[in-house]
Amino acid sequence: MVLLAALAAVLVLTVVEDGYYFHPGTLSWWYLACWLLFAAAAWSLRRVPARLRARLVLAGGVLVAVTGLAAPPTTSTDMFRYAWDGRVQAAGISPYDHAPADRELAGLRDDWLFPRGAACEGPDRARFGEPDRCTRLNRPKVHTIYPPVAEAYFLGVHGLSPTAARHKPLQIGGAALAVATTGVLVLVLRRRGEDVGRAAYWAWCPAVPIEGVNNAHVDVLAVLFAVAGLGAVAVRRRAVGGVLIGAGIAAKILPAVVLPGALAGVLAGRRPDWRRAAAVLVPAAGFVALSYLPYVLVSHASVFGYLGGYAEEEGYDDASARSRYGLLRLVLPDSWALPAALVLVALVVLYVLRRGDPERPWSGALLVLGWAFFLMTPGYSWYALLLVALVALDGRWEWLAIAAAGAVCYVTAWAMPHSFDVVRTSAYAVAAAIVLAGWGVRRRALSVARVTV
Repeated sequence: MVLLAALAAVLVLTVVEDGYYFHPGTLSWWYLACWLLFAAAAWSLRRVPARLRARLVLAGGVLVAVTGLAAPPTTSTDMFRYAWDGRVQAAGISPYDHAPADRELAGLRDDWLFPRGAACEGPDRARFGEPDRCTRLNRPKVHTIYPPVAEAYFLGVHGLSPTAARHKPLQIGGAALAVATTGVLVLVLRRRGEDVGRAAYWAWCPAVPIEGVNNAHVDVLAVLFAVAGLGAVAVRRRAVGGVLIGAGIAAKILPAVVLPGALAGVLAGRRPDWRRAAAVLVPAAGFVALSYLPYVLVSHASVFGYLGGYAEEEGYDDASARSRYGLLRLVLPDSWALPAALVLVALVVLYVLRRGDPERPWSGALLVLGWAFFLMTPGYSWYALLLVALVALDGRWEWLAIAAAGAVCYVTAWAMPHSFDVVRTSAYAVAAAIVLAGWGVRRRALSVARVTV
């Protein structure tokens, strides 16, 4: 409890430390303190009696989650776009039809999301055309990127929020979703007779209150659906699992990578188990399609919004952009990086489909997602929230190194602008070494156990 209380206290100090733009080095030290305390608290949980672990994990998860409420978002402006999309929908306008800077939406602008004068001096403010005004929204001249379940969530939060509530409702929503995810993890692990203490890998992880609560990233909604879906698949309620995974995909796209895990082992044996595959894929695809349908019917523009432009902006089609494919580029020419990444991910997916354990779909999902991180080296730390939840289900804690690497890429790299790419690539290289070492230790322990038997 002492370590958990210390973790909560340091998380509060980290959240209120507004150093992302001006003091990323100092903020990095706060992040490091949080991760060290998290590791110590999770390790000490082993000494807690099994019958008390679930209560401690849940109580600690609530304590850790609420630390994210201590300040407005400090390292990301995505939440402001969520609030805007909710407001636009409440006005009866499709969020896919207009960019925030479009004059058709001028009547919806207020001084919170579109401040004036001296309030425009902040580094997180964007200009969009009006000479005396700016906006807290990033990319104000492009259409929204978020899928329909996320948009429905934004509308729901807006509808339930008091007037002028600003950022707090979305943060409270993030905290509620984070705690709900902890509950689902505990439930899945308990039903399988496994150590419920593993849920602490999610519940107490610093990435959850920082990215899921303080920055209110909608990824936590997608994580909740994905975890619940994999839990349903594991007990052979595949149609339910498919629908839930589909809801996750329709919230943030990224949960699509858990589908190979949900289909683990379908290619084992002489004949593929197409029936089992269809039992997951058809409901998942059906839910995604149906969730888009209402927006297709009311929208005049593409419901895919800025998705294609975002992929191009982030350099997924250009290996030399934004430190993308950093590890591959250490050994391959830039032009080979993208094809190599696609081939390697396909091989990992094929391995999971042939050799994966259908009773543990999260293991295959973690393998695919982890490899995707190593091959594509993304720079946004909140992308790893799904991976953290998969680690909690699977138990291979060494994969949490990827989430820590994401924080280094997103914060620490800015403290060393002259070595920006080196820092990002090195962070993933260290994470890969930790995962490889963990694999080696587990493999050796298994070999020793077999010899002993």
